[in-house]
Amino acid sequence: MSESTIIYTHTDEAPALATHSLLPIISAFARTAGVSVTTRDISLAGRILATFGDFLREDQRIADDLAELGEEVDRPEANIIKLPNISASVPQLKEAIAELQAQGFAVPNYPDDATSDEDRDILARYKKVSGSAVNPVLRQGNSDRRAPLSVKNYAKTHPHSMGAWSADSKTRVAHMTNGDFFSNEASRTMDRDDLLTIELLDAEGSAVALRAPLAVKKGEVIDATKMDVASLRRFFTEQIAVASDLGLLFSVHLKATMMKVSDPIMFGHVVTSFFPTTFAAYGEQLAAAGLRANDGLAGIFAGLDALATGAEIRDSFTAELAAGPALAMVDSAKGVTNLHAPNDVIVDASMPAMIRTSGHMWNAEGLEADTLAVIPDQSYATIYQVAIEDCQQHGAFDPTTMGSVPNVGLMAQAAEEYGSHDKTFEITHDGIVRVSSGSGEVLFSLSVAAGDIFRMCQTKDIAIRDWVKLAVSRSRLSGDPAIFWLDAERPHDAQLIEKVERYLAEQDVTGLTITILSPARAMAETLTRVRRGLNTISVTGNVLRDYLTDLFPIMELGTSAKMLSIVPLIAGGGLFETGAGGSAPKHVEQFERENYLRWDSLGEFLALASSFEHLAQRTGNARAQALADTLDRATGRFLDEDRSPGRKLGTIDNRGSHYYLAQYWAQELARHDDEALAAAFRPIADALSLNEEQILSELLAVQGQPVDIGGYFHPNDGLVDAAMRPSATLNAIVDAI
Repeated sequence: MSESTIIYTHTDEAPALATHSLLPIISAFARTAGVSVTTRDISLAGRILATFGDFLREDQRIADDLAELGEEVDRPEANIIKLPNISASVPQLKEAIAELQAQGFAVPNYPDDATSDEDRDILARYKKVSGSAVNPVLRQGNSDRRAPLSVKNYAKTHPHSMGAWSADSKTRVAHMTNGDFFSNEASRTMDRDDLLTIELLDAEGSAVALRAPLAVKKGEVIDATKMDVASLRRFFTEQIAVASDLGLLFSVHLKATMMKVSDPIMFGHVVTSFFPTTFAAYGEQLAAAGLRANDGLAGIFAGLDALATGAEIRDSFTAELAAGPALAMVDSAKGVTNLHAPNDVIVDASMPAMIRTSGHMWNAEGLEADTLAVIPDQSYATIYQVAIEDCQQHGAFDPTTMGSVPNVGLMAQAAEEYGSHDKTFEITHDGIVRVSSGSGEVLFSLSVAAGDIFRMCQTKDIAIRDWVKLAVSRSRLSGDPAIFWLDAERPHDAQLIEKVERYLAEQDVTGLTITILSPARAMAETLTRVRRGLNTISVTGNVLRDYLTDLFPIMELGTSAKMLSIVPLIAGGGLFETGAGGSAPKHVEQFERENYLRWDSLGEFLALASSFEHLAQRTGNARAQALADTLDRATGRFLDEDRSPGRKLGTIDNRGSHYYLAQYWAQELARHDDEALAAAFRPIADALSLNEEQILSELLAVQGQPVDIGGYFHPNDGLVDAAMRPSATLNAIVDAI
């Protein structure tokens, strides 16, 4: 790939729809600086089709763009803009498969019970597609996420709504205190390169390898732990009773999309724990019909009509719903509960939303109520309890005065828990999981019972060293103190603390304030500073990176989609991420219903400016720097004049916001010091301005009617292009650049 090339990823849902409108504008402006913008498909449907090309006709086969990008990120000239993509749960994966099959793609069914070699091969291939399949491939660097000054200033002058907190709020977080991943963790640092075996031994000492030998490098931190499922089920049963006794909504908060092996299993256990009578009586029938608790109530209910006893089973579920505590709802109007689908209540998005909304979730009547938020593993649950107690004591945060919490996140080369998928297993029988070195030394040994969840993860030394360096750099550039969120009582963190202290000693930290605190203490210290209007850099591991870069932006900005998210790749390139896609499914539903797309592309604008700037710095392309500078100013004006998508028909939607961005960007370029560049853009700026009324008329005219785009996971490009570029006037101006 040329040093003057930017790769723009084609992803899923609302961001993918928005791309059809925004990318022609980006490409046209970029051409004036000799920069080409090319796309790569990392959507869920694209990943499925690329994985199962051997099942397809030759004319249906597509390249494996994700694999290509995996090579690209190791090149110093890499410049990639990565939009939010679906991290698919099994139910989502099955929906995508069914849609592709209906479109004539003969991809295989997802085998729930793989008994043949062919089914096992298909299942293994689908597992590589599901969950967080994209991020570990692309994130070959650590994360630098922060609110741009223009966005922060806009939030202060246009504060979003925050729910009022009451001192007598009963909302709380419940977590396990024993038997969880935190309690059972063991960790060590490798003293040499090695090839490890992970085996399950039975009572007779017979060993079965759980996976192929695992390559590790000297200096790498490795962990092993388990979730004791008997303890987990006791915990769920206890918390269901607590919610009932205290009159709290019951909600469970997991991340079944990213932790794609462990968390769907835990979700299944909370479903069966909530309905013990039903599963005791009908569990075998449900299992025989392929209706699994791991997939949630929605999947089970959808399959009941096919069973002779379906009505009876449904009545049993209804009776237990009525007898138990009130469930938090995902969609009260449609009766969608917290237990309907494992991907509906994702902890890093759902907990900030609850804290922002007075500590409330919604009940079946569509009313707010205090909530018992159940987060089984205690590794990170405590941070949310600290935040809740802070709000109960001091009230809601004030977006007009609160400080910022930028994040430097350890995620390079699949660091920590989010890199554990291929080393996480549901144990089939009682025994011991043993992890051994190539020489036969036993590194970890954990007693396990059938159904327990074993997890092992890796964190490479080069990633840790780069993380510390990036934290020091951000602290020096911003002047803000940095806190490493690490718990000396947790074995994994204890290994990291030793490395952090060693690598900090290699850096010039003169005049900087850099500390190491446990997550709970770090949260308390950070919130104290936030309420005083002070900024604090959070330096965290991979999972806390995810949690905090939703929590604080949602409090500060109203959304995490407005964060600047840069991944300085270790090889020297840049990966520029565009925010979170948690609202994307709802936006697609609205778009199909009334041809109105509320998706806000601000994250794309911010990432693009950073991408142009990175390219200019690497290549000396002055015009690329001009595009970056003018886009930044245009984005500031875009915010000042409130050109983000409105909330209802008759206002500008995503397409209208792109028009205004193009107009302001062209006007900034028309005033640039590069006279040739300015001369080229003056007629463009004039045309965009003079035709404003006509363009808006054409954009607004299509609103209010259903629109067919040919699919949800794999829409028809021609139909989407037509839907997302409805203004012939705007198209003519842009295409002529």
